[in-house]
Amino acid sequence: MNYWLVANPEAGDGQRGRDFWLQNLANAGITSPKCCDLQEQAWKAQVKPDDIVMVAGGDGSVNAGAQLCLERNATLAVLPSGTANDFARNLDLPEDPAALCELVQRGATQQVDVAEFGDGIFLNVAHVGLGTLPARESQGAAKKLFGRFSYGFELLRRVNAKRGFHAEITCDEAFVRGRWLSIAISSGAFFGGGNEIPQATADDGMLDIIAVKPRPLVQLLLTFLMVRFSGKSPNRTSTVVHLKGKRCDVITSKPKTVTVDGDEAGKTPLHVVCRKHCLRVIGVSVVRTGEAESSRSGSPQQGVYGS
Repeated sequence: MNYWLVANPEAGDGQRGRDFWLQNLANAGITSPKCCDLQEQAWKAQVKPDDIVMVAGGDGSVNAGAQLCLERNATLAVLPSGTANDFARNLDLPEDPAALCELVQRGATQQVDVAEFGDGIFLNVAHVGLGTLPARESQGAAKKLFGRFSYGFELLRRVNAKRGFHAEITCDEAFVRGRWLSIAISSGAFFGGGNEIPQATADDGMLDIIAVKPRPLVQLLLTFLMVRFSGKSPNRTSTVVHLKGKRCDVITSKPKTVTVDGDEAGKTPLHVVCRKHCLRVIGVSVVRTGEAESSRSGSPQQGVYGS
């Protein structure tokens, strides 16, 4: 078995780079891992099914590492080093780097879901609408200064300028149409730097679709606070629609930018399928938010709705 270390030097504040993780890995008994760059191709063909690919970076780097592990049937180990680190939150990994490296050395694994769209995958969330702006515009000094909170600042700065867009959302047997401010399709339980999705988990074989309607800023904030503090899905309200399903289609009246795990990934229409338990990762459990256990018995919302 080989250990491969992929470290993104641009991730986060740059303090958890290759040297940082090499020291912690060595202390845990993993010495001289093969250090690689995701942009290079030659080493990827050498990865074997029993190897562990350790990715030190943000969600974008982890996404690329997951694609490689799926192709080579290898195990993904996440060494959180980015701004948001939402996929790492799903895995309930130790916050202490030394404890995390010891977990990698022990080799404890679990199976989690992956969302598949077109020729790509995502581990956290795909966004259409307002939710794409943080990934596209929260860059440079603001991202370095505010970290994961830069995503929220960017949304607040732009929300009043958005009137929404027309779209149809089909999710298994559910169907909604109308004008939306943002549509998020999640494979896990977190997005945007730690925002929880009620009744969600990364291994239930289901997608969570959160669609937000254009509303005054105060109403949007009140809805966000209600969900945040109650830990429960709002189901269908005048502001938010929450759907669950194994697949989801989003069709917009005009092509809209799609982002996945923080990177641009094309335009709508968007067709997503959840692949259950297809990715092997280092970890011993996954986080279950709100009423995730009870949600396994059915979708929070089914039916056909208009605008």
